[in-house]
Amino acid sequence: MKRPLVKKKSRQHKTRSPKPTAELLFEIGMEELPYQFIKPALLKLEELAGFMFGPNNIEFDDKKVKTYGTPRRLVLAVENLATHQTPTTIETPGPSKKVAFDQFGQPTKAAMGFAAGQGVAVESLEIRETPKGEYVFAVKKDKGRPTVTVLSEILPTILAELSFPKAMKWNETGLRFARPVRWIVALFGGKVVPVQIAGIHAGNRTSGHRVMGGKKPITVRDFKTYSKSLEKLGVMLDHERRRAAIQQQIDRLCVKASVGLNADDALLDQAVYTTEWPCAVLGSFKPEYLAVPSEILITSMKEHQGFFSVRDKKSGKLAPHFIAIANNESKNMALIRRGNERVLAARLADAKFFFDEDRKMKLEERGRKLTGVTFHHKLGTMAQKQERVKNLAEALAAHLSPEDEELRQTCIRAASLAKADLLTGIVGEFPELQGVMGGEYAKYDGESEAVSQAVREQYLPRAIEGELPKTVAGQVLSLADRLDTIAAFFHVGMVPTGSEDPFALRRHATAMVRILLEGKLRVNLGTYINQAMN
Repeated sequence: MKRPLVKKKSRQHKTRSPKPTAELLFEIGMEELPYQFIKPALLKLEELAGFMFGPNNIEFDDKKVKTYGTPRRLVLAVENLATHQTPTTIETPGPSKKVAFDQFGQPTKAAMGFAAGQGVAVESLEIRETPKGEYVFAVKKDKGRPTVTVLSEILPTILAELSFPKAMKWNETGLRFARPVRWIVALFGGKVVPVQIAGIHAGNRTSGHRVMGGKKPITVRDFKTYSKSLEKLGVMLDHERRRAAIQQQIDRLCVKASVGLNADDALLDQAVYTTEWPCAVLGSFKPEYLAVPSEILITSMKEHQGFFSVRDKKSGKLAPHFIAIANNESKNMALIRRGNERVLAARLADAKFFFDEDRKMKLEERGRKLTGVTFHHKLGTMAQKQERVKNLAEALAAHLSPEDEELRQTCIRAASLAKADLLTGIVGEFPELQGVMGGEYAKYDGESEAVSQAVREQYLPRAIEGELPKTVAGQVLSLADRLDTIAAFFHVGMVPTGSEDPFALRRHATAMVRILLEGKLRVNLGTYINQAMN
């Protein structure tokens, strides 16, 4: 057998024709998803597309990858996806020429073993010049497969890789998903991708809006006909279009009613991802409910009903109106408005009841019951925590203003009332109002404005870049509370790790730094950390 030789062929420069591409449309149709799940799922869907196409040698433009989501569907649309895998050449180095061939140019056992291991004929081995000398190479060329064949393997993996805070099984396939999958659309170049997911054969038929779209599914050819057909059946597919439509409708209603919107990005996100065809409705509630603190009314409207609150443009106070975002455009929107008003009236009546009941007991008296409330099973009761916070607040106040006895007394009093609102009905219903309601109830009990404001500000900032306490007493109380929390959990060995921080200790530390720097407070933290630890 003669030793194979490497022959260099002259290269001919040819104009490359563009590689053929096609459009992929992949829709997961399901029962209504919780709105909180949709945005993260769309980000993950786009990420998975890149992870799947690239390693499988399918050329694509990441700028042409789009995702869309409504409560009933998650959609991946990819333009200009190559119709065939990119051919690849794999060159694997083997033994040296001297080892691979004997003096007569015949392949040795080393060469034959290498060729067999690489799955190539020994005659196809090539000799290459390398910095270390001449070596044998196995060259394998893979022409690739049609993209549609690869998609039948990729698409089920993409769906299975979507994870949710809560998932369920609903049939014998055992697939876990946030809600039962009811239909799959998988089209590549206008043709159905032959794939089965969750026991459902993919097809070219989708469903419209549950109420406005009728019961019959529609047939689609590509993304253009898909989106246009859905629009006729009451589905505004693009979530950014829904966001813009909701904002425009809200603005028109506010102008009509001469009110201003209490803007809330989280609530706007909720409206976007709970609707397929949003329609804003202006409703009203009884003005007597305005006697209840506005924070309670706003929170009740937001948390229970997903309603936007509005304020009077002249006074800036809460107005007896709300804006609801319905998921369809009914012929009788007045009926939807009355239904929302009726439901909200019951919610506000409950909130007023809790508020009235809470005021029958003073905060100071309520605070005595904190001995029965556990802060943490390793760290005692909330009453014990409140006492520690009081001691820290007193020490901090004395250090910051040694001559200001009023500040010291304000901090002591505010700290002794700080956690009492945890036992109120309103905070039990709306935990996010803790501190806010403590301040309201302190004011109602006749405490000074300084004390009630410090109690109100104790949890500020509530987010990393959130609003800081405006008063010195509020800053002192917030620092003392966070110092105690950090020291307490470190004391019992419950410290943050690289991946976990269940008690948000890093956030507490960041908040303390912001309060000190932006509040221009000069404090030796080490001194008070030691006091907190002891």
